[in-house]
Amino acid sequence: MKLTVEERPDLEEAEVTIRCPAIDRRVRAIMAAANAVDCRLLGTDGTGTFIVEPSEVLYAETVDGRTFLYGRDRVLESPLRLYELEEALAGTEFVRASKSLIVNFDHVRALRPYLNARLELVLSNGESVIASRQYAPAIKQKIGL
Repeated sequence: MKLTVEERPDLEEAEVTIRCPAIDRRVRAIMAAANAVDCRLLGTDGTGTFIVEPSEVLYAETVDGRTFLYGRDRVLESPLRLYELEEALAGTEFVRASKSLIVNFDHVRALRPYLNARLELVLSNGESVIASRQYAPAIKQKIGL
């Protein structure tokens, strides 16, 4: 892979151009990293509103019509609906795991088969979440199975 950086003070914002023979895993990773740089999420926990980096979120889940962001040591409520959150995180390592769950694949440490063709995803904090059978094939494809 060839990398070229050109510093141009006359530009108002950074511009990234990727030239490739085909969009592969490496190109997707570069695109995800570029998209994640400018993405910030908001969450509240009763004491205030916090700005959260997507990399800090292990997964997001909708429970009783409310969306929550789960981090290593805290849970924040998001003002966004899950589909809005998924759109905001498009191009990052977040992947839909069920109707009510999106998971940050950077925090997935293991996949295990689960009942009825579902998958158990073991996260970096030791917690497990279940991917429905509808979304399991896309998750398997993401890791090359």
